[in-house]
Amino acid sequence: MDDSAQATRLVDGCGRRIDYVRLSLTDRCNLRCHYCMAESMTFLPRRDLLTLEEIAELARHLVGRGVRTIRLTGGEPLVRRGFGNLIKALGALQSEGLEELTLTTNGTALPKFAAQLAEAGVRRVNVSLDTLDAERFCAITRGGKIAEVFAGIEAARDAGLAVKINMVALRGTNDGEFARMLAWCGERGLDLSLIETMPLGEIEGQREDSFLSLTEARAALERQFTLVPSLHRTAGPSRYCDVVETGTRVGFITPLSANFCSACNRIRIAATGTVYGCLGHDQHVELREIMRSGQDGALDAALDTLLAGKPARHDFDIARAEPAVARHMSVTGG
Repeated sequence: MDDSAQATRLVDGCGRRIDYVRLSLTDRCNLRCHYCMAESMTFLPRRDLLTLEEIAELARHLVGRGVRTIRLTGGEPLVRRGFGNLIKALGALQSEGLEELTLTTNGTALPKFAAQLAEAGVRRVNVSLDTLDAERFCAITRGGKIAEVFAGIEAARDAGLAVKINMVALRGTNDGEFARMLAWCGERGLDLSLIETMPLGEIEGQREDSFLSLTEARAALERQFTLVPSLHRTAGPSRYCDVVETGTRVGFITPLSANFCSACNRIRIAATGTVYGCLGHDQHVELREIMRSGQDGALDAALDTLLAGKPARHDFDIARAEPAVARHMSVTGG
C-alpha cells in the first residue's frame, strides 16, 4: 500500500485503526426488551433518517477509507422498509474491499429475509435471545413470541448462514439458564456470546439490580463445561473459549467487569447519520446534512474530527443513579 492510500485510513487520536462500523438502519423495533428501551418509546420520524441511498453511499465511502466490517443494527434492522434493496447494494461492496457484511437481529423476520441475506454475501448473523423459556421471553421482550425467533434461527441455518446467539446476562431473570443455553446452542452447532448489561438510556427499574458480572457466569458454566481459551476472533469485542463438550464456542463481552477499550476498532452510526465515537459517550458528529450539501471534503473532515476526539474508553458505572448517556441502545445501534 502506498503512502497516499495509507493516509486515507481511519485512525483515531489514540492510534487505533477503525475498520469496523456498526450501522443502524432504524431506531424502531418490533420487541420492547426491558433492558434496552422504555415500554413507551417515541421513535424518530422517517424524515430524520438517512435514506437507503444515503446509507449505501456512506457505506461505500467508509469502505474506501479502510472499513472492512459493517454490521447492520437497529432497533431491529429487518423492520426498515426497503431492506431487501439495501442489502443488495451493501453486498456489492464486497467487490470493493468490504470483507464482512453482517447484522444483529432479534430473528423474528429472518424467515422473510434469510435467503436474501445469503444471496447478498452475508455469511453469519447474530440473533439476540436471552432465554429459552417462552414465558420469560415474553416478559423480557414485553410480549414477544419465542417461537418466531426459533423459526428465524432455523430459516437462517437453512439458508446457509452461521448463527451466533447473543444473550444478555440478567441477574434474577436468566442467571440460571447459562448452562442450558450453551447446551442448546451446542446441540445445534451455534456459538454463544454472553453480554453484560450496560447503563444506556432511562428504563423502568434499576439496572444495578439486574447487573451480573460475566466472571460469575463463566464460573457457573465451568461447573458443567470445559472452557479452553480460543484464538478465534471476530471484528467485535467478544473474547472466546472453545467448549470441549460441544465443539462450539462461547464468547464473553465484558464492558464493565473487564474493559476492552484499548483495542477498540469501532465507530457507531445512528440511522439519522449521527456518528458516535464511543457507545458510552455523547461525542459525535452529524453527517446527514453534510452528505446532502455535497460539499467536497466535508464528509472526510467530519469523520476525522470525530476520530481525533474519540474517547480512550467508556466510563460505565452500573451503580450510578443516572445512565452513562441519555440515549437508548436502540438509538445508537449497539
